[in-house]
Amino acid sequence: MYKKLIEAALEAREHAYVPYSGFKVGSAVLMEDDSIFSGCNIENASYGATNCAERTAIFNAVSHGHHKIKAIAVVGDIHNFTYPCGICRQVIVEFAESKEIPIIIIKSKEEYIVKTMEDILPGAFTKIDLDKEKEVKNV
Repeated sequence: MYKKLIEAALEAREHAYVPYSGFKVGSAVLMEDDSIFSGCNIENASYGATNCAERTAIFNAVSHGHHKIKAIAVVGDIHNFTYPCGICRQVIVEFAESKEIPIIIIKSKEEYIVKTMEDILPGAFTKIDLDKEKEVKNV
């Protein structure tokens, strides 16, 4: 079911620009129209300017006019499961179709686990929370 997404994430990992950490990460997102966009981590000598693979993939999709993620795959260390960092989790939830989207965490084509957004970021702050605040102010 996730074969193409996993393959895209694994391929993206190979394009990672990691001259400082040597830690390659690849990601791929499945969008609302079933298109797939990928991304890798891109490091910078000014570490704060580094961008994670998940955000690169999402920003790639958004820059092509897509705003709803149906699923996301991520691969880092091929010997351990590498979860998205906190910033990436917040960006994923911003564009997630729902809190139940599959988060596919990969070691290899054959070895992966599937979590949901709610599993990896319970109680996430989202657009809904901002809308609730606006409603309170308008009462």
